[in-house]
Amino acid sequence: MSNASLAEDLFAQLQGAPLQQVSQQLGIGQMQASSAVSAALPLLLGALGRNTAQPQGAEALFGALQRNHAGLDLGSVLGAVLGGASSPQANGAGILGHIFGGQQNRAELGLGQATGLGGERAGQLLKILAPIVLAFIAQRMSQGGAQNNPLGLAEVLGQEQRQVQQQGGLGGGLLGAVLDQDGDGQLGLGDILKIGSGMFGGGR
Repeated sequence: MSNASLAEDLFAQLQGAPLQQVSQQLGIGQMQASSAVSAALPLLLGALGRNTAQPQGAEALFGALQRNHAGLDLGSVLGAVLGGASSPQANGAGILGHIFGGQQNRAELGLGQATGLGGERAGQLLKILAPIVLAFIAQRMSQGGAQNNPLGLAEVLGQEQRQVQQQGGLGGGLLGAVLDQDGDGQLGLGDILKIGSGMFGGGR
């Protein structure tokens, strides 16, 4: 187990051909795709951490991982998603609905503004990444041995959510803005844009 966060590990696995495929699908350059993915992954993983903080959320996600995402290779999941497969494993739109619920629009707009992608492309990116994130977590859980249960899942993702928020950067700022539903944290999209570079940029 490395000290890197889940988002950093997954980001590293997506370097090269996968990132190139994503940038081609979105019609953007690889640099922009890279910074957008580095902001989107902590957003997705942090939101999952929030969902699994509720016992029923952890059980529902764990069940879905076991049923639909266990034993999948990340490259084949990406291929299925980009190829428009309609299986549960590749259903990015359905997965996003579960991850963000009523906040999905806010997540897409926030990511779109912060990365310069615009809401529509940001939504596309999240739909591509959501199935990959779940396949990656399922992979991680299967390696976790004793942790391979709803409680272990909640612990791993809760830790990830805290790490994302502590690291700040674009991913942490976005996560705060999307999850701050009641507005008491006053973290608006303007603040996110000021937060600046993605969590994998400079100085680390």
